[in-house]
Amino acid sequence: MIRIIGIDPGSRRTGYGIVDMSGGTINYVTSGIVRLPEGSLPERLQLIFDAVSQLVEEYKPVVMGIEDVFFARDPRAALKLGQARGAAILAGTNAKLPVSEYSPRSVKLAVVGTGAADKKQVQMMVTSLLKLPSEPSEDAADALAVAICHGHSMRTQKIMSGAGVKGFARGRLK
Repeated sequence: MIRIIGIDPGSRRTGYGIVDMSGGTINYVTSGIVRLPEGSLPERLQLIFDAVSQLVEEYKPVVMGIEDVFFARDPRAALKLGQARGAAILAGTNAKLPVSEYSPRSVKLAVVGTGAADKKQVQMMVTSLLKLPSEPSEDAADALAVAICHGHSMRTQKIMSGAGVKGFARGRLK
């Protein structure tokens, strides 16, 4: 069994989702949102770091997946998102977790089957795949989707390495 933490970073709300993967089966552990109060960006980044560090300490995942920065119309928003990602990544690497990054499009493709899925579709598929009694919030569902995507990616890499394939480069076998 492998425990995976998925992170959907944000400078106002950071979603997290933790799943256990065993073979092809993925089971829900927990999910939620780190809600960040008004305050300076450095204070909010410290809260993200502390919250992710606490989740890693409490739930003991062995790997982390995090959503990559998407295109943003506002460069300032993109920079803040990048800094929030950095705080979460640092919390993972500080705990010696391998961290993998996934584009929003690849996460949606892995969970919904199309990279153009909307947030509602991601929520519905995460709920279905993990057999949850109700839909998680958008940020928590996105984080769970990142964890599921990472689990699928790890499984694919394991299968391919067993077949003698060394890895992928831009969607092609090496």
